[in-house]
Amino acid sequence: MQLQGSICALVTPFDSDGSLDLKALRALIDWHVEAGTSALVIAGSTGEAALISEIEYETLIAESVLQARGRLPIIAGIGAPATAASLALARRATAQGAQAVLAVTPYYVRPTQLGLLAHYRRIADAGGLPVLLYNVPGRTGCDLLPETVAELAQHPGIIGVKEAVAEHGRMLELVKLASDRFCVLSGDDPTALRAMTAGAVGTISVAANVVPRSFARLCAFARSGDLAAAGRIDADLQTLYRALGVESNPIPAKWLLQAMGRLQGHLRLPLHPLSDAHHEFVGSCLPDIHRCEATMTGEH
Repeated sequence: MQLQGSICALVTPFDSDGSLDLKALRALIDWHVEAGTSALVIAGSTGEAALISEIEYETLIAESVLQARGRLPIIAGIGAPATAASLALARRATAQGAQAVLAVTPYYVRPTQLGLLAHYRRIADAGGLPVLLYNVPGRTGCDLLPETVAELAQHPGIIGVKEAVAEHGRMLELVKLASDRFCVLSGDDPTALRAMTAGAVGTISVAANVVPRSFARLCAFARSGDLAAAGRIDADLQTLYRALGVESNPIPAKWLLQAMGRLQGHLRLPLHPLSDAHHEFVGSCLPDIHRCEATMTGEH
């Protein structure tokens, strides 16, 4: 499997009673297919994976695979402090028809680099699906170093890495590892274009939740070498990037999607709705969102 372009870390829609809103999920998937999104991550950190049950996890993956109908890959988020728990999630994702797993580093327990090597090799050996490594130390307290990624990249079951550390030097180290069977993806929207300019082949994006057409075109232009066109889109999205970071992900993204009529903006505790103090700033992005998306479809 070769992954590239705009890969959306999809939010999980909830109904007013707290249950999964599968109707909204199906509509979001169709929207992303039409917009040109390259793949979807289901039940990742943006999808509130830590706040859903095992049965809900299986339902999300199964429904997403069914709705996608092979039109784009479904990547299942997995991750837990224990390797055994991560492996169990990988097997559940396999059983529900996902095409790959995005495996975040074990959080809270702070493993060593040798522990991370053993952890990922175990998942790749026995999980049943191709593995994307996912490094986001701001969430996990655990940093998967480039030299460890280099060792893991030799494993035939490990197909790439999502790097959310926004350090250009680190990205330059990682892109040296890229090959036909190992991809390097940005996990940070504000620096995604810089990462792709350096050699990353795409981005696993939060912003793509609200501007799927624009982000797909940005990634396509970057991949084709049209950096001027990619830069114009990226400049138009700068305020949105800032807005999506005013509170913990996916709080601002869900607020915007609700304002756009795409879903109900319900979150699960301890995540709390967007603070009133941020409504004006986050809401100010809506005209730019509509303009950017309309421009991508030629609807000036």
